[in-house]
Amino acid sequence: MVEMDDFSVTLADNDAMEPMMQIPEELPVLPLRDIVIYPFMIVPLFVSRDRSIGAVEKALGQDRMILLVSQRDVNKEEPEKKDLYEVGTVAIIMRMLKLPDGRIRILIQGLSRCRIDSVSTGGDHIRAKVTPISEPLAPDNTLEVEALIRNVRGAMDRAASLGKNISPEVLAIIANLDDAGRVADLAASNLELKVESAQSVLDIEDPIARLHRVNDLLNKEIDVLTVQQEINTQARADIDRSQREYFLRQQLRAIQNELGEGNELSEEIDQYREKIAKAQMPEAAEQEALRQLKKLERMHPDTAETATLRNWLDIMTDLPWDEASEDNLDLIKAQEILDEDHYGLERVKERIIEALAVRKLRKKPRGSILCLVGPPGVGKTSLGRSVARALDRKFVRLSLGGLHDEAEIRGHRRTYVGAMPGRIIQAVQQAGTNNPLIMLDEIDKVGADFRGDPSSALLEVLDPEQNFAFRDNYLGITFDLSNVMFMTTANMLDTIQPALRDRMEIITLSGYTEEEKVQIARRHLIPKQIEENGLRKRDIRFDQKAIARIVSEYTREAGLRHLEREIGKVCRKVARERAELEDKFKPVKISVENLKKYLRTPKVFNEEALKKDEIGTATGLAWTAVGGDILFIEAIRTKGKGKLTLTGQLGEVMQESAQAAFSYAKARAESLGIDPEVFETTDIHIHLPEGAIPKDGPSAGITMATALVSVLSQKPVRKDVAMTGEITLRGNVLPVGGIKEKLLAARRAKIKTVILPEPNRRDLDDLPQEVRDDLNFIFVDNVVRVFETALMSSKTPSRRAKTSKK
Repeated sequence: MVEMDDFSVTLADNDAMEPMMQIPEELPVLPLRDIVIYPFMIVPLFVSRDRSIGAVEKALGQDRMILLVSQRDVNKEEPEKKDLYEVGTVAIIMRMLKLPDGRIRILIQGLSRCRIDSVSTGGDHIRAKVTPISEPLAPDNTLEVEALIRNVRGAMDRAASLGKNISPEVLAIIANLDDAGRVADLAASNLELKVESAQSVLDIEDPIARLHRVNDLLNKEIDVLTVQQEINTQARADIDRSQREYFLRQQLRAIQNELGEGNELSEEIDQYREKIAKAQMPEAAEQEALRQLKKLERMHPDTAETATLRNWLDIMTDLPWDEASEDNLDLIKAQEILDEDHYGLERVKERIIEALAVRKLRKKPRGSILCLVGPPGVGKTSLGRSVARALDRKFVRLSLGGLHDEAEIRGHRRTYVGAMPGRIIQAVQQAGTNNPLIMLDEIDKVGADFRGDPSSALLEVLDPEQNFAFRDNYLGITFDLSNVMFMTTANMLDTIQPALRDRMEIITLSGYTEEEKVQIARRHLIPKQIEENGLRKRDIRFDQKAIARIVSEYTREAGLRHLEREIGKVCRKVARERAELEDKFKPVKISVENLKKYLRTPKVFNEEALKKDEIGTATGLAWTAVGGDILFIEAIRTKGKGKLTLTGQLGEVMQESAQAAFSYAKARAESLGIDPEVFETTDIHIHLPEGAIPKDGPSAGITMATALVSVLSQKPVRKDVAMTGEITLRGNVLPVGGIKEKLLAARRAKIKTVILPEPNRRDLDDLPQEVRDDLNFIFVDNVVRVFETALMSSKTPSRRAKTSKK
């Protein structure tokens, strides 16, 4: 590294120098950072890089001459030729001093410009072959040269008067110089130019052109200095104006006191004091509010901190410290409200009524936080609104989706500009009572980054043992949240922080069956859409079969949002007919026959069971974010060496399940009726259709095992059997999740028999009766039972033998 010592630049005495010293063809190179050295300048430098120190020592061992070249990139530790400018300055080292920290301090004097022909970076220092640039003499006493020199002298004086740090000695030297090149170099070295601009001056050989360039740079610098001085003058003027306004206001206040007129600030202070008394705050909060009020009373009314204090006092006095709504403890009425707003969801309603019963028996219970988990559109958020209506409580919904800043929960400190309380305190303030129902929507989509982890902040909010003393950073005092009833919603549990999930009671909302969707549409969606589209009840009537057709052929979801949109589309078309025909309009009945007129071609093509029994094709059941679906797993064998190929965009877990099934089939080949030689002469390819959709999870384990054994043993798989379950290497069948959604998909695909793991038998308790009536369930704990149920015998022995030969 090369540093300048206090940026001191001195002009060499021309008489003390020889007119032109003999410059060698090759010189050691000292790369410079953030500085350009000109001829005839005397500058002290600090040198710290090893190769640079080597260059200085080489120069001292020869003729004390060294080439000073500026780097293009100051961060480059080992510069090469491309990192150095083409023109540098040959200098002579006048003095050298070694410092205790390993650096050396040198005093150099510029001699002449030089152009670099080649650079050698080998050895302990950089060397360069150079060609000296002889400076042409400027014409004597020409008008242009004289005018340029005078302009530069005047500009330097002007810059110094505007605050530029130019020493009087430099100005005196410039005043006595008549050489255009020397004037240009000395002026440029004292302007504190950027390396690019300073190098552009060094690159110019012609002294008159160089003086023109320096004159342009000086004029630009003077423009900047002029604007800077105007800004400083304006700032001083603003300060003087503020002081003048302050003294005038003080005089005005004294005059108002003499006249007996009221003071606005005093009236405002009295209003705040009255609001604090009415707010019924806890003792600690009231003392803090009064302390801040006294602080406001002593402050100037126009300062920025006064506005911050006013906002804080407004929020403090507006919070419902002692305002609470009275709960509706009539359990029968609450049950009626829940049934009126939502069809089904019996477990959720039962849990809410239980919480209400406990509240009726105990004045202030500390209940658990309910977390409603389910696919989109099943009514999680609207259920929270119904609970608030059943309890006669205020309802506030907070969407946490995409939340990354912890301050959104705990609030910002008042020291920040635009600070405000967190969303929890804002929700309580918005409700106007200290016991609202706050719905924290999409809690599974809370993020975390450098601004903090909102999930960790929610731990205190959702813990009944801690939230009675919740501290918001903006308020600076505690607020009791124990009266607030919190409910949360999520689409999945995996992304929720474990400690946060532990504080909540999980209630799972599965997708609706087709019958449930039809009933919900008749009771809620159709009347809502009729009203929203300006129709009367007699204008349109939906046939129940038409509703079922909309559910099955125009929507594919676990919830109801898409179904409501399709019903709304029909209502809008009827509304158009009524608006166009007016008095000639006749009521419309939506039936299966005229449904295409309003919704056009069906958009959903549901997977159906296979048409015939096939070898190597098994039907599995899958869970998706919008409900369940059936999944066909195909397997074929080809000539090869026992390789297993998996396609269909399978995740790691599903690939491991296929490997486990393949290993099990190899280990039990003889008992499964498989020729062991097959594994040495054939390759197996397992494919899951719809390859654009990622698939993962262990629940397809027994399905892939069935397809594998089928293709290896040449036994067809029954077309009316579907299955789900995880397989182990020992052939055990383990339980899986999403049973309700998977069974609804099997029923929709007209599957008759479903194979389930034995531990999943308990999941049938939550299944609607009509689904249990339509399906035949076979519970297994070993994959052998799966093969006995799903696989058929080969059709003819001769055909099997023929296949084996192949």
